[in-house]
Amino acid sequence: MAIKRIGAGARMSKAVVHGNTVYLAGQVAETSAGRPVGEQTQEILATIDALLAEAGTDKTKLLMANIWLADIKTFGEMNAVWDKWVVAGHTPARATVEAKLAAPQYTVEIAVVAAI
Repeated sequence: MAIKRIGAGARMSKAVVHGNTVYLAGQVAETSAGRPVGEQTQEILATIDALLAEAGTDKTKLLMANIWLADIKTFGEMNAVWDKWVVAGHTPARATVEAKLAAPQYTVEIAVVAAI
């Protein structure tokens, strides 16, 4: 089975397609880094939409989402954005945890897996 890499770099790919599944690396906000978690979440979800489209799928085919928050107290703020983005009836399995992220300006990181 062929493997397609999207946004391949020296360390990682932004997404990998294998068979009928696409795996997205953890996405962080680039332009809204350092801003509130809601703004970062909006940017990340837009990036996820674009990567899923490039892989030939969309958010209605999400299978799994992993979300890391620098501060679990921002869970409600992140969920307010997530709930407007996710499609009713097509919600993925999901885990959300508090974790120290790669750099202090990042308050949320999201990785998803989707069917094609």
